[in-house]
Amino acid sequence: MKFFRISVLVVAVALASFASASATDYVLSSNKWTSAQTAAVQAAGGTVVFSHGKSGIGAATSNAPDFLSRVIASGAFQDAAVDEVVQWQQPAAGLSVEETAINPTNDTFYPIQWAHEAVDSPAAWAAGCTGLGARVAVLDGGIYAAHQDLAGAVDTACSASFVPGQNFNQDLGTFWHGTHVAGIVAARDNNLGVIGIAPEATIVGVKVLHGGSGSFGAVIGGILYASDPASFGAANCARAHIINMSLGAEFPKNGSGSLVAALNKAVNFAASNGVLVISSAGNSGIDFGQAGNFTVIPAASGSGVAISATAPLGWAAFGATDFDRPASYSNYGEGLVFVAAPGGDSAYPGNELCTRAVVGGSVTVPCWVFDLYLSTSRGTTAAGNYTWAAGTSMAAPAASGVAAIIVQQNPGISLGALKAKLHQSSTDSGPTGHDEFYGHGFVNALNACNQ
Repeated sequence: MKFFRISVLVVAVALASFASASATDYVLSSNKWTSAQTAAVQAAGGTVVFSHGKSGIGAATSNAPDFLSRVIASGAFQDAAVDEVVQWQQPAAGLSVEETAINPTNDTFYPIQWAHEAVDSPAAWAAGCTGLGARVAVLDGGIYAAHQDLAGAVDTACSASFVPGQNFNQDLGTFWHGTHVAGIVAARDNNLGVIGIAPEATIVGVKVLHGGSGSFGAVIGGILYASDPASFGAANCARAHIINMSLGAEFPKNGSGSLVAALNKAVNFAASNGVLVISSAGNSGIDFGQAGNFTVIPAASGSGVAISATAPLGWAAFGATDFDRPASYSNYGEGLVFVAAPGGDSAYPGNELCTRAVVGGSVTVPCWVFDLYLSTSRGTTAAGNYTWAAGTSMAAPAASGVAAIIVQQNPGISLGALKAKLHQSSTDSGPTGHDEFYGHGFVNALNACNQ
């Protein structure tokens, strides 16, 4: 009999509030970034942090108090603004479970990963649809590439960090939001732990957050890098097919205008380069079709797509299979949501215990925990750990995994065709046809396999 150690942990789900911004960091935008833009930054007393010639976007830092006025006066830029640091994630309660046996006979926790039944993953895998050849850039916090379930899944040579002083595989605490997201996409089918929706896809880790915080400039730089690594000196790295951003911030539509505009521009550049940008819709339970002066980014940024979250209520308690039930926290709204995907929920009432069998043993936790999404986390050991969490942060990578299956089945697919196949392969849920919560429907891996 196998035993598992259970511990309470604080995890993160994507939502946002403002944090203090650095007065010396800037985001700059022009039609193109050439030597003229670099010279203008230097003449104004600044240093270029990164620049992207094709999109015309760059970031700079300066100690000069009049840098912004001088660089605008240079005429080299259409827009320039002081960067802002945003707390893109806030904590919520969750649970971790550590696998302590050495030789499991299969992916130990697969039997309690209800999301695979929800999206028909096993049938897709049986048909050979595993995401092989698809590259998914996870723009998030640190990804623990040495995790026993991510070993070989992460292209470490092409992974990058836009957080100063941090590598792509570093972060704070023991959860590591980016590691959880990466496992949902592509945790390996390796007789250990969990398995991802697309277990043979390749993850490119692009660190844009640290401890949940990150600047607009870092997120923008990450999008541009993932969609055009050669422009950042990574000539041997192929672009991503899919960018996953399980992060979100809610803003007044007229707030941080220049930064939001630069983010839109970066997302649209990625699209022009054939990259599908998938973002979490956010966790405030807001109908953004009726939100008036408020918007959520990057969910509503440019030509990217936003994913709402679903979860059963009482999967372990009484065998609930209402997998497309809207999660209690998920944002939604006509014009916002493209498709829905499993994200987990903690809405099941009470704290009675449930026991479910796993490979070689069993796990006993409060019944509501089983309705969350179990995936990889950092933990404290070299092998890594596993954590339940809930949020549109989890729904977005589930959708990215399904999109990776479409890429595998359709090499060289255009962005327009990829989007079309993602929504055509989704199953209609809620009101007939396109609706405010499900968009085009609920993602389905087997249908995607057959597209």
